[in-house]
Amino acid sequence: MEKSGNGFGKYEAEKRKSGVDERKSGAEMRKSSMEKRKSGVNTRKGRAEIGKSRVDKGNGADTRKSGVNMGKNGANTRKSGVDTGKNEVEMRKNRADAGNSGTDKRKSGTGIGSLGADKKRGADKWENGTDKRKGRAGSSKSGAGESDFSQKQVKEAFRGKNSKDFYGRDRFGNKRADGKNEESVKNTGNGSRKRNSPCPVYEQCGGCQLLHLPYKQQLAEKQKRMEELLKGICPVKPIIGMKEPLHYRNKVHAVFGHDRKGNPLSGVYKEGTHILVPVEKCLIEDEKADEIIGTIRGMLKSFKIRTFDEDTGYGFLRHVLVRRGFATGEIMVVLVTASPVFPSKNNFVKALREKHPEITTIIQNINNRSTSMVLGDKEHVLYGRGYIEDVLCGLRFRISSKSFYQVNSAQTELLYNKALQLAGLTGKEKALDAYCGIGTIGLIASRKAGEVIGVELNPDAVRDAVQNAKMNDVKNIQFYCNDAGRFIVNMAEKGEKVDVILMDPPRSGSTKEFIDAVAKMGPERVVYVSCGPETLVRDLRWFMGNGYRAVEAWPVDMFGGTGHVETAVLLVRKP
Repeated sequence: MEKSGNGFGKYEAEKRKSGVDERKSGAEMRKSSMEKRKSGVNTRKGRAEIGKSRVDKGNGADTRKSGVNMGKNGANTRKSGVDTGKNEVEMRKNRADAGNSGTDKRKSGTGIGSLGADKKRGADKWENGTDKRKGRAGSSKSGAGESDFSQKQVKEAFRGKNSKDFYGRDRFGNKRADGKNEESVKNTGNGSRKRNSPCPVYEQCGGCQLLHLPYKQQLAEKQKRMEELLKGICPVKPIIGMKEPLHYRNKVHAVFGHDRKGNPLSGVYKEGTHILVPVEKCLIEDEKADEIIGTIRGMLKSFKIRTFDEDTGYGFLRHVLVRRGFATGEIMVVLVTASPVFPSKNNFVKALREKHPEITTIIQNINNRSTSMVLGDKEHVLYGRGYIEDVLCGLRFRISSKSFYQVNSAQTELLYNKALQLAGLTGKEKALDAYCGIGTIGLIASRKAGEVIGVELNPDAVRDAVQNAKMNDVKNIQFYCNDAGRFIVNMAEKGEKVDVILMDPPRSGSTKEFIDAVAKMGPERVVYVSCGPETLVRDLRWFMGNGYRAVEAWPVDMFGGTGHVETAVLLVRKP
Protein backbone atom coordinates (compact mmCIF):
# COMPACT_ATOMS: atom_id res chain seq x y z
CA MET A 1 0.00 0.00 0.00
CA GLU A 2 1.19 3.54 -0.72
CA LYS A 3 1.67 5.82 2.21
CA SER A 4 -0.36 8.64 0.70
CA GLY A 5 -1.89 10.12 -2.39
CA ASN A 6 -0.48 13.01 -4.41
CA GLY A 7 -2.29 15.95 -2.65
CA PHE A 8 -5.09 16.25 -5.27
CA GLY A 9 -7.28 13.79 -3.40
CA LYS A 10 -6.46 10.79 -5.58
CA TYR A 11 -6.02 7.80 -3.48
CA GLU A 12 -5.30 4.26 -4.58
CA ALA A 13 -6.89 1.63 -2.48
CA GLU A 14 -4.81 -1.45 -2.03
CA LYS A 15 -6.67 -4.61 -2.64
CA ARG A 16 -6.72 -6.59 0.45
CA LYS A 17 -6.78 -10.29 0.95
CA SER A 18 -10.11 -10.15 2.74
CA GLY A 19 -11.81 -9.53 -0.59
CA VAL A 20 -13.70 -6.53 0.59
CA ASP A 21 -14.77 -4.67 -2.47
CA GLU A 22 -16.23 -1.72 -0.62
CA ARG A 23 -13.09 0.23 -1.48
CA LYS A 24 -13.88 0.09 -5.13
CA SER A 25 -17.33 1.50 -4.63
CA GLY A 26 -15.92 4.26 -2.45
CA ALA A 27 -13.26 5.09 -5.03
CA GLU A 28 -15.88 5.33 -7.76
CA MET A 29 -17.97 7.66 -5.66
CA ARG A 30 -14.96 9.86 -4.92
CA LYS A 31 -14.14 9.99 -8.57
CA SER A 32 -17.68 11.05 -9.40
CA SER A 33 -17.57 13.70 -6.71
CA MET A 34 -14.26 15.02 -7.97
CA GLU A 35 -15.66 15.33 -11.49
CA LYS A 36 -18.55 17.42 -10.21
CA ARG A 37 -16.14 19.68 -8.39
CA LYS A 38 -13.57 19.81 -11.10
CA SER A 39 -14.57 23.23 -12.40
CA GLY A 40 -14.21 24.77 -8.96
CA VAL A 41 -10.97 23.22 -7.86
CA ASN A 42 -8.32 25.78 -6.97
CA THR A 43 -4.70 24.97 -7.31
CA ARG A 44 -3.36 24.15 -3.92
CA LYS A 45 -0.86 26.59 -2.51
CA GLY A 46 1.75 24.04 -1.69
CA ARG A 47 2.28 20.36 -1.69
CA ALA A 48 1.39 18.91 1.65
CA GLU A 49 4.38 17.55 3.45
CA ILE A 50 3.94 13.87 3.76
CA GLY A 51 4.74 12.61 7.21
CA LYS A 52 5.78 9.23 8.26
CA SER A 53 3.18 6.79 9.46
CA ARG A 54 3.02 3.15 10.08
CA VAL A 55 0.16 1.26 8.55
CA ASP A 56 -1.04 -1.96 9.94
CA LYS A 57 -1.03 -4.25 6.92
CA GLY A 58 -1.72 -7.51 8.70
CA ASN A 59 -5.38 -7.43 9.52
CA GLY A 60 -6.85 -6.17 6.30
CA ALA A 61 -9.23 -3.29 6.00
CA ASP A 62 -11.49 -2.54 8.91
CA THR A 63 -14.91 -1.26 8.07
CA ARG A 64 -14.79 2.07 9.76
CA LYS A 65 -17.72 3.93 11.29
CA SER A 66 -16.12 7.26 12.15
CA GLY A 67 -14.87 9.93 9.83
CA VAL A 68 -11.44 11.20 9.10
CA ASN A 69 -10.36 13.88 11.50
CA MET A 70 -10.49 16.94 9.28
CA GLY A 71 -8.25 19.20 11.37
CA LYS A 72 -8.28 21.20 14.54
CA ASN A 73 -11.14 23.45 13.53
CA GLY A 74 -13.94 20.95 13.60
CA ALA A 75 -14.15 19.02 10.34
CA ASN A 76 -17.25 16.94 9.68
CA THR A 77 -17.12 13.52 11.16
CA ARG A 78 -17.49 11.05 8.34
CA LYS A 79 -18.49 7.47 8.56
CA SER A 80 -15.46 6.30 6.67
CA GLY A 81 -13.01 3.73 7.68
CA VAL A 82 -9.89 5.19 9.21
CA ASP A 83 -8.64 3.00 12.00
CA THR A 84 -7.67 5.70 14.50
CA GLY A 85 -6.41 3.20 16.98
CA LYS A 86 -3.71 1.67 14.81
CA ASN A 87 -2.32 4.60 12.86
CA GLU A 88 0.08 7.31 14.01
CA VAL A 89 -1.04 10.63 12.60
CA GLU A 90 1.59 12.95 11.19
CA MET A 91 0.11 16.45 10.98
CA ARG A 92 0.51 18.32 7.69
CA LYS A 93 1.97 21.79 7.98
CA ASN A 94 0.22 23.46 5.06
CA ARG A 95 -3.42 24.25 4.72
CA ALA A 96 -5.14 23.03 1.64
CA ASP A 97 -7.32 25.51 -0.19
CA ALA A 98 -10.85 24.26 0.25
CA GLY A 99 -12.76 27.19 -1.25
CA ASN A 100 -15.45 26.04 -3.63
CA SER A 101 -13.92 22.65 -4.14
CA GLY A 102 -14.95 21.68 -0.63
CA THR A 103 -11.63 19.98 -0.13
CA ASP A 104 -10.65 19.94 3.51
CA LYS A 105 -8.73 23.03 4.59
CA ARG A 106 -6.39 21.46 7.06
CA LYS A 107 -4.14 22.94 9.69
CA SER A 108 -2.83 19.43 10.02
CA GLY A 109 -3.12 16.60 7.62
CA THR A 110 -5.39 13.63 7.82
CA GLY A 111 -4.16 10.41 9.21
CA ILE A 112 -2.31 8.64 6.46
CA GLY A 113 -3.41 5.16 5.87
CA SER A 114 -5.67 3.21 3.65
CA LEU A 115 -8.94 5.04 3.12
CA GLY A 116 -11.84 2.69 3.10
CA ALA A 117 -15.55 2.55 3.70
CA ASP A 118 -18.29 4.51 2.05
CA LYS A 119 -17.63 8.27 1.99
CA LYS A 120 -20.91 9.08 0.31
CA ARG A 121 -22.26 11.18 3.17
CA GLY A 122 -19.19 13.37 3.19
CA ALA A 123 -19.26 13.67 -0.58
CA ASP A 124 -22.91 14.70 -0.56
CA LYS A 125 -22.17 17.54 1.84
CA TRP A 126 -19.34 18.77 -0.34
CA GLU A 127 -21.07 18.38 -3.68
CA ASN A 128 -22.12 22.02 -3.91
CA GLY A 129 -18.57 23.18 -3.26
CA THR A 130 -19.36 24.78 0.13
CA ASP A 131 -17.44 23.91 3.23
CA LYS A 132 -20.09 23.53 5.95
CA ARG A 133 -17.85 22.67 8.83
CA LYS A 134 -19.19 24.22 12.04
CA GLY A 135 -15.79 24.69 13.58
CA ARG A 136 -14.09 26.39 10.66
CA ALA A 137 -11.64 29.02 11.85
CA GLY A 138 -12.88 32.52 11.27
CA SER A 139 -16.47 31.48 10.55
CA SER A 140 -17.58 30.56 14.04
CA LYS A 141 -18.56 32.99 16.78
CA SER A 142 -16.29 31.10 19.08
CA GLY A 143 -13.80 29.74 16.59
CA ALA A 144 -10.15 29.23 17.36
CA GLY A 145 -8.46 32.47 18.25
CA GLU A 146 -11.73 34.38 18.10
CA SER A 147 -13.89 35.97 20.80
CA ASP A 148 -16.31 38.85 21.23
CA PHE A 149 -13.79 40.62 23.48
CA SER A 150 -13.19 43.42 21.00
CA GLN A 151 -16.90 44.08 20.79
CA LYS A 152 -17.11 44.87 24.49
CA GLN A 153 -15.17 48.12 24.09
CA VAL A 154 -12.73 47.30 26.84
CA LYS A 155 -10.59 50.28 27.65
CA GLU A 156 -6.88 50.24 28.30
CA ALA A 157 -7.44 50.67 32.00
CA PHE A 158 -5.44 47.77 33.19
CA ARG A 159 -2.13 48.71 31.60
CA GLY A 160 0.78 49.57 33.83
CA LYS A 161 2.59 52.85 33.36
CA ASN A 162 4.50 52.89 30.06
CA SER A 163 3.55 49.28 29.55
CA LYS A 164 1.59 47.53 26.84
CA ASP A 165 0.75 44.56 29.00
CA PHE A 166 -2.70 43.99 30.37
CA TYR A 167 -2.85 43.10 34.03
CA GLY A 168 -6.13 41.27 34.32
CA ARG A 169 -7.72 39.05 36.92
CA ASP A 170 -11.17 37.67 37.30
CA ARG A 171 -13.32 38.28 40.38
CA PHE A 172 -11.63 35.37 42.15
CA GLY A 173 -8.16 36.79 41.64
CA ASN A 174 -7.27 34.43 38.78
CA LYS A 175 -5.23 35.95 36.00
CA ARG A 176 -6.75 35.37 32.57
CA ALA A 177 -4.49 33.19 30.45
CA ASP A 178 -5.32 35.24 27.36
CA GLY A 179 -4.67 38.54 29.10
CA LYS A 180 -8.30 39.56 28.88
CA ASN A 181 -10.31 40.77 31.80
CA GLU A 182 -13.44 39.16 33.08
CA GLU A 183 -15.49 42.28 32.87
CA SER A 184 -15.40 44.96 30.24
CA VAL A 185 -16.06 48.59 30.91
CA LYS A 186 -19.68 49.12 30.08
CA ASN A 187 -20.44 51.54 27.29
CA THR A 188 -22.71 54.07 28.90
CA GLY A 189 -23.52 55.76 25.64
CA ASN A 190 -22.44 59.07 27.15
CA GLY A 191 -19.19 60.05 25.51
CA SER A 192 -18.92 63.22 27.56
CA ARG A 193 -18.42 61.28 30.80
CA LYS A 194 -14.82 60.38 30.03
CA ARG A 195 -13.98 63.75 28.52
CA ASN A 196 -15.37 65.71 31.46
CA SER A 197 -13.83 63.63 34.22
CA PRO A 198 -10.51 64.95 35.53
CA CYS A 199 -9.51 61.43 36.64
CA PRO A 200 -7.44 59.37 34.14
CA VAL A 201 -8.86 56.05 35.41
CA TYR A 202 -12.42 57.27 35.93
CA GLU A 203 -14.09 54.66 33.73
CA GLN A 204 -11.86 51.80 34.84
CA CYS A 205 -11.89 52.27 38.61
CA GLY A 206 -15.64 52.68 39.02
CA GLY A 207 -15.29 54.17 42.48
CA CYS A 208 -16.38 57.72 41.62
CA GLN A 209 -19.60 57.43 39.68
CA LEU A 210 -20.38 61.17 39.62
CA LEU A 211 -16.91 62.66 39.22
CA HIS A 212 -17.69 63.77 35.67
CA LEU A 213 -20.37 66.14 36.99
CA PRO A 214 -19.86 69.60 38.53
CA TYR A 215 -20.21 69.36 42.30
CA LYS A 216 -23.48 71.30 42.45
CA GLN A 217 -24.96 68.88 39.94
CA GLN A 218 -23.71 65.95 42.02
CA LEU A 219 -25.60 67.32 45.02
CA ALA A 220 -28.72 67.81 42.90
CA GLU A 221 -28.54 64.19 41.72
CA LYS A 222 -28.23 62.90 45.29
CA GLN A 223 -31.06 65.13 46.51
CA LYS A 224 -33.31 63.88 43.72
CA ARG A 225 -32.43 60.27 44.46
CA MET A 226 -33.21 60.57 48.17
CA GLU A 227 -36.50 62.33 47.47
CA GLU A 228 -37.52 59.53 45.12
CA LEU A 229 -36.54 56.80 47.58
CA LEU A 230 -38.24 58.39 50.59
CA LYS A 231 -41.37 59.49 48.76
CA GLY A 232 -44.36 58.57 50.90
CA ILE A 233 -42.14 57.91 53.93
CA CYS A 234 -40.97 61.33 55.11
CA PRO A 235 -39.93 64.74 53.77
CA VAL A 236 -36.30 65.15 52.70
CA LYS A 237 -34.45 68.27 53.79
CA PRO A 238 -31.85 69.98 51.55
CA ILE A 239 -28.63 68.01 51.32
CA ILE A 240 -25.66 69.30 53.33
CA GLY A 241 -22.77 69.60 50.88
CA MET A 242 -18.99 69.84 51.27
CA LYS A 243 -16.88 72.97 51.17
CA GLU A 244 -14.03 71.01 49.55
CA PRO A 245 -15.16 67.92 47.60
CA LEU A 246 -11.63 66.71 46.75
CA HIS A 247 -8.91 64.89 48.74
CA TYR A 248 -11.20 64.38 51.71
CA ARG A 249 -10.56 60.68 52.46
CA ASN A 250 -8.48 60.26 55.62
CA LYS A 251 -8.16 56.51 54.99
CA VAL A 252 -6.45 55.23 51.83
CA HIS A 253 -6.11 51.57 50.86
CA ALA A 254 -3.84 50.45 48.02
CA VAL A 255 -3.68 46.96 46.51
CA PHE A 256 -0.19 45.87 45.46
CA GLY A 257 0.58 43.67 42.48
CA HIS A 258 2.86 43.59 39.45
CA ASP A 259 2.76 43.75 35.69
CA ARG A 260 3.93 40.96 33.40
CA LYS A 261 7.51 42.17 33.61
CA GLY A 262 7.45 41.99 37.39
CA ASN A 263 7.35 45.74 37.96
CA PRO A 264 5.45 46.67 41.15
CA LEU A 265 2.02 48.22 40.74
CA SER A 266 -0.37 49.71 43.26
CA GLY A 267 -3.92 50.89 42.93
CA VAL A 268 -7.47 49.74 43.47
CA TYR A 269 -9.59 46.79 42.46
CA LYS A 270 -12.09 47.56 39.76
CA GLU A 271 -15.44 47.55 41.48
CA GLY A 272 -16.81 44.04 41.96
CA THR A 273 -13.66 42.30 40.65
CA HIS A 274 -10.05 41.50 41.48
CA ILE A 275 -8.80 43.44 38.48
CA LEU A 276 -6.00 45.77 39.57
CA VAL A 277 -6.29 49.29 38.20
CA PRO A 278 -2.92 51.08 38.69
CA VAL A 279 -3.39 54.43 40.45
CA GLU A 280 -0.67 56.92 41.33
CA LYS A 281 -2.88 59.78 42.52
CA CYS A 282 -6.56 59.87 43.42
CA LEU A 283 -8.66 63.02 43.48
CA ILE A 284 -10.65 62.03 46.56
CA GLU A 285 -7.82 60.53 48.62
CA ASP A 286 -5.51 62.32 51.03
CA GLU A 287 -2.57 63.60 48.98
CA LYS A 288 0.05 62.78 51.60
CA ALA A 289 -1.25 59.20 51.80
CA ASP A 290 -0.90 58.80 48.02
CA GLU A 291 2.64 60.18 48.24
CA ILE A 292 3.61 57.64 50.92
CA ILE A 293 2.14 54.76 48.92
CA GLY A 294 4.13 55.87 45.87
CA THR A 295 7.30 55.96 47.97
CA ILE A 296 6.71 52.41 49.20
CA ARG A 297 6.09 51.22 45.65
CA GLY A 298 9.38 52.76 44.56
CA MET A 299 11.33 51.13 47.42
CA LEU A 300 10.29 47.54 46.71
CA LYS A 301 12.86 46.69 44.04
CA SER A 302 15.83 48.03 45.96
CA PHE A 303 14.80 45.95 48.99
CA LYS A 304 13.99 42.94 46.77
CA ILE A 305 10.45 42.75 48.14
CA ARG A 306 8.03 40.90 45.89
CA THR A 307 4.39 41.85 45.69
CA PHE A 308 1.92 39.09 46.40
CA ASP A 309 0.62 37.03 43.47
CA GLU A 310 -2.85 35.62 44.00
CA ASP A 311 -2.36 33.02 41.27
CA THR A 312 0.69 31.35 42.74
CA GLY A 313 0.35 32.34 46.38
CA TYR A 314 3.93 33.65 46.33
CA GLY A 315 5.09 37.11 47.21
CA PHE A 316 5.17 39.26 50.30
CA LEU A 317 3.42 42.65 50.16
CA ARG A 318 -0.35 42.49 49.60
CA HIS A 319 -1.78 45.87 50.62
CA VAL A 320 -0.80 49.20 52.14
CA LEU A 321 -3.24 51.10 54.34
CA VAL A 322 -2.64 54.74 55.31
CA ARG A 323 -4.76 56.61 57.88
CA ARG A 324 -4.34 60.29 58.70
CA GLY A 325 -5.81 62.37 61.50
CA PHE A 326 -7.72 65.30 60.03
CA ALA A 327 -7.13 67.63 62.97
CA THR A 328 -3.86 66.20 64.36
CA GLY A 329 -2.07 65.31 61.12
CA GLU A 330 -0.87 62.02 62.65
CA ILE A 331 -0.21 59.28 60.09
CA MET A 332 -0.45 55.50 60.38
CA VAL A 333 1.03 53.16 57.75
CA VAL A 334 -0.10 49.52 57.72
CA LEU A 335 1.90 47.05 55.61
CA VAL A 336 -0.25 43.97 54.95
CA THR A 337 2.04 41.01 54.24
CA ALA A 338 1.52 37.36 53.39
CA SER A 339 4.19 36.22 55.85
CA PRO A 340 5.36 37.35 59.30
CA VAL A 341 8.98 37.09 58.14
CA PHE A 342 9.95 40.58 56.96
CA PRO A 343 13.46 40.63 55.40
CA SER A 344 15.39 43.84 56.06
CA LYS A 345 12.49 45.04 58.20
CA ASN A 346 14.47 47.57 60.22
CA ASN A 347 16.24 49.02 57.21
CA PHE A 348 12.96 49.30 55.30
CA VAL A 349 11.26 51.14 58.17
CA LYS A 350 14.27 53.43 58.58
CA ALA A 351 14.35 54.28 54.88
CA LEU A 352 10.60 54.98 54.82
CA ARG A 353 10.83 57.24 57.86
CA GLU A 354 13.75 59.14 56.33
CA LYS A 355 11.63 59.89 53.28
CA HIS A 356 8.52 60.64 55.37
CA PRO A 357 9.40 61.80 58.90
CA GLU A 358 5.76 62.85 59.33
CA ILE A 359 4.74 59.19 59.79
CA THR A 360 3.59 58.60 63.38
CA THR A 361 3.44 54.80 63.43
CA ILE A 362 4.14 51.81 61.16
CA ILE A 363 2.41 48.45 61.59
CA GLN A 364 2.89 45.07 59.93
CA ASN A 365 -0.38 43.19 59.54
CA ILE A 366 -0.12 39.49 58.57
CA ASN A 367 -2.75 38.10 56.22
CA ASN A 368 -1.73 34.69 54.84
CA ARG A 369 -5.23 33.53 53.98
CA SER A 370 -6.87 33.23 50.58
CA THR A 371 -9.51 35.82 51.29
CA SER A 372 -10.90 39.09 50.02
CA MET A 373 -10.45 40.58 53.49
CA VAL A 374 -7.67 43.15 53.55
CA LEU A 375 -6.46 42.82 57.14
CA GLY A 376 -5.45 39.67 58.98
CA ASP A 377 -5.74 38.93 62.69
CA LYS A 378 -2.09 39.35 63.74
CA GLU A 379 -0.12 42.58 63.86
CA HIS A 380 3.34 43.77 64.85
CA VAL A 381 4.15 47.39 65.60
CA LEU A 382 7.32 48.26 63.68
CA TYR A 383 7.49 51.88 64.76
CA GLY A 384 5.56 54.20 67.07
CA ARG A 385 2.56 53.53 69.31
CA GLY A 386 0.54 51.36 66.93
CA TYR A 387 -2.33 53.87 66.69
CA ILE A 388 -3.04 57.50 65.87
CA GLU A 389 -5.35 60.10 67.40
CA ASP A 390 -7.73 62.63 65.91
CA VAL A 391 -10.10 65.30 67.22
CA LEU A 392 -13.80 65.23 66.34
CA CYS A 393 -16.48 67.55 67.74
CA GLY A 394 -14.07 68.66 70.45
CA LEU A 395 -13.23 65.13 71.66
CA ARG A 396 -10.02 63.19 71.08
CA PHE A 397 -10.27 59.71 69.55
CA ARG A 398 -7.80 56.85 69.36
CA ILE A 399 -7.79 55.05 65.99
CA SER A 400 -6.19 51.65 65.38
CA SER A 401 -5.71 49.86 62.06
CA LYS A 402 -9.04 48.00 62.28
CA SER A 403 -11.15 50.74 63.88
CA PHE A 404 -14.17 52.11 62.06
CA TYR A 405 -13.76 55.84 61.74
CA GLN A 406 -15.60 57.98 59.21
CA VAL A 407 -13.35 58.76 56.24
CA ASN A 408 -14.50 62.38 55.89
CA SER A 409 -13.86 64.08 59.20
CA ALA A 410 -15.18 67.53 58.27
CA GLN A 411 -18.55 66.20 57.10
CA THR A 412 -18.71 63.74 59.98
CA GLU A 413 -18.90 66.63 62.43
CA LEU A 414 -21.86 68.07 60.50
CA LEU A 415 -23.58 64.67 60.35
CA TYR A 416 -23.18 63.89 64.05
CA ASN A 417 -24.26 67.36 65.14
CA LYS A 418 -27.39 67.00 63.02
CA ALA A 419 -28.07 63.53 64.49
CA LEU A 420 -27.78 64.85 68.05
CA GLN A 421 -30.01 67.78 67.18
CA LEU A 422 -32.67 65.31 65.98
CA ALA A 423 -32.23 63.26 69.17
CA GLY A 424 -33.39 66.24 71.23
CA LEU A 425 -31.22 65.44 74.25
CA THR A 426 -31.74 67.61 77.34
CA GLY A 427 -29.22 66.07 79.75
CA LYS A 428 -31.55 63.61 81.47
CA GLU A 429 -32.11 60.92 78.83
CA LYS A 430 -30.74 57.39 78.76
CA ALA A 431 -29.39 56.84 75.26
CA LEU A 432 -28.14 53.74 73.49
CA ASP A 433 -25.51 53.98 70.73
CA ALA A 434 -25.96 50.87 68.57
CA TYR A 435 -23.15 49.86 66.16
CA CYS A 436 -21.01 52.37 68.09
CA GLY A 437 -17.58 51.61 66.60
CA ILE A 438 -14.91 53.45 68.59
CA GLY A 439 -17.64 55.34 70.42
CA THR A 440 -17.73 58.56 68.42
CA ILE A 441 -21.49 59.25 68.44
CA GLY A 442 -21.99 57.94 71.97
CA LEU A 443 -19.15 59.97 73.46
CA ILE A 444 -20.31 63.13 71.71
CA ALA A 445 -23.87 62.44 72.92
CA SER A 446 -22.66 61.83 76.49
CA ARG A 447 -22.18 65.57 76.97
CA LYS A 448 -25.93 66.10 76.45
CA ALA A 449 -27.37 62.87 77.90
CA GLY A 450 -27.72 61.52 81.41
CA GLU A 451 -26.37 58.05 80.54
CA VAL A 452 -25.12 56.37 77.37
CA ILE A 453 -24.65 52.69 76.46
CA GLY A 454 -22.46 51.77 73.49
CA VAL A 455 -22.67 48.39 71.70
CA GLU A 456 -20.16 47.17 69.09
CA LEU A 457 -19.24 43.72 67.76
CA ASN A 458 -15.61 44.50 66.85
CA PRO A 459 -13.46 43.92 69.97
CA ASP A 460 -10.64 46.16 68.69
CA ALA A 461 -13.09 49.02 68.26
CA VAL A 462 -14.52 48.44 71.75
CA ARG A 463 -11.03 48.62 73.27
CA ASP A 464 -10.48 51.91 71.47
CA ALA A 465 -13.88 53.16 72.67
CA VAL A 466 -12.99 52.42 76.30
CA GLN A 467 -9.67 54.22 75.86
CA ASN A 468 -11.44 57.14 74.22
CA ALA A 469 -13.79 57.48 77.20
CA LYS A 470 -10.84 57.51 79.60
CA MET A 471 -8.85 59.92 77.44
CA ASN A 472 -11.75 62.38 77.38
CA ASP A 473 -12.66 61.80 81.03
CA VAL A 474 -16.21 60.69 80.16
CA LYS A 475 -17.76 58.78 83.06
CA ASN A 476 -21.43 58.43 82.05
CA ILE A 477 -20.90 55.89 79.26
CA GLN A 478 -20.41 52.10 79.18
CA PHE A 479 -19.33 49.99 76.21
CA TYR A 480 -20.26 46.38 75.49
CA CYS A 481 -18.75 44.01 72.93
CA ASN A 482 -21.81 42.31 71.48
CA ASP A 483 -23.99 42.07 68.42
CA ALA A 484 -26.27 45.11 68.49
CA GLY A 485 -29.37 43.14 67.56
CA ARG A 486 -28.80 40.45 70.16
CA PHE A 487 -28.01 43.04 72.81
CA ILE A 488 -31.24 44.98 72.18
CA VAL A 489 -33.26 41.76 72.24
CA ASN A 490 -31.78 40.84 75.63
CA MET A 491 -32.54 44.30 76.99
CA ALA A 492 -36.11 44.11 75.75
CA GLU A 493 -36.61 40.65 77.26
CA LYS A 494 -35.36 41.95 80.63
CA GLY A 495 -37.73 44.89 80.45
CA GLU A 496 -34.95 47.47 80.32
CA LYS A 497 -35.77 50.81 78.74
CA VAL A 498 -33.95 53.66 77.02
CA ASP A 499 -35.28 57.05 75.92
CA VAL A 500 -33.32 57.49 72.70
CA ILE A 501 -31.59 55.06 70.37
CA LEU A 502 -28.80 56.30 68.08
CA MET A 503 -28.06 53.71 65.40
CA ASP A 504 -25.43 53.79 62.67
CA PRO A 505 -25.50 50.31 61.05
CA PRO A 506 -23.30 49.15 58.15
CA ARG A 507 -24.37 49.60 54.53
CA SER A 508 -26.35 46.35 54.73
CA GLY A 509 -28.63 48.02 57.25
CA SER A 510 -30.15 46.69 60.45
CA THR A 511 -32.23 43.53 60.98
CA LYS A 512 -35.92 42.81 61.48
CA GLU A 513 -35.09 41.26 64.86
CA PHE A 514 -33.30 44.42 66.00
CA ILE A 515 -36.16 46.69 64.94
CA ASP A 516 -38.76 44.41 66.55
CA ALA A 517 -36.77 44.53 69.79
CA VAL A 518 -36.53 48.33 69.60
CA ALA A 519 -40.30 48.51 69.16
CA LYS A 520 -40.77 46.22 72.16
CA MET A 521 -38.51 48.45 74.25
CA GLY A 522 -40.42 51.49 73.01
CA PRO A 523 -38.01 54.47 73.11
CA GLU A 524 -39.61 57.81 72.28
CA ARG A 525 -37.06 58.65 69.59
CA VAL A 526 -34.82 56.75 67.22
CA VAL A 527 -32.17 58.53 65.15
CA TYR A 528 -31.10 56.36 62.22
CA VAL A 529 -27.80 57.32 60.57
CA SER A 530 -27.57 55.46 57.26
CA CYS A 531 -24.91 54.99 54.60
CA GLY A 532 -27.13 52.74 52.44
CA PRO A 533 -30.23 54.52 51.04
CA GLU A 534 -31.92 51.34 49.80
CA THR A 535 -31.55 49.48 53.09
CA LEU A 536 -32.62 52.64 54.90
CA VAL A 537 -35.94 52.58 53.06
CA ARG A 538 -36.44 48.92 53.94
CA ASP A 539 -35.67 49.50 57.63
CA LEU A 540 -37.85 52.61 57.86
CA ARG A 541 -40.80 50.61 56.56
CA TRP A 542 -40.14 47.99 59.25
CA PHE A 543 -40.13 50.74 61.88
CA MET A 544 -43.33 52.20 60.46
CA GLY A 545 -44.94 48.78 60.75
CA ASN A 546 -43.91 48.64 64.41
CA GLY A 547 -45.56 51.81 65.65
CA TYR A 548 -43.04 54.48 64.57
CA ARG A 549 -43.35 57.45 62.25
CA ALA A 550 -40.52 58.87 60.13
CA VAL A 551 -40.48 62.63 60.72
CA GLU A 552 -37.71 63.96 58.46
CA ALA A 553 -34.51 62.98 56.67
CA TRP A 554 -31.31 65.01 56.34
CA PRO A 555 -28.93 63.87 53.56
CA VAL A 556 -25.26 64.70 54.12
CA ASP A 557 -22.71 64.39 51.33
CA MET A 558 -19.80 62.52 52.87
CA PHE A 559 -18.36 61.13 49.63
CA GLY A 560 -17.99 63.73 46.90
CA GLY A 561 -17.62 62.34 43.39
CA THR A 562 -19.35 59.09 44.30
CA GLY A 563 -22.98 58.02 44.34
CA HIS A 564 -22.95 57.39 48.09
CA VAL A 565 -24.83 59.56 50.56
CA GLU A 566 -25.29 59.49 54.33
CA THR A 567 -28.67 60.30 55.82
CA ALA A 568 -29.87 61.08 59.33
CA VAL A 569 -33.54 60.24 59.90
CA LEU A 570 -35.67 60.98 62.95
CA LEU A 571 -38.32 58.43 63.96
CA VAL A 572 -40.78 59.00 66.79
CA ARG A 573 -43.13 56.56 68.46
CA LYS A 574 -46.75 57.01 67.54
CA PRO A 575 -49.08 57.91 70.43
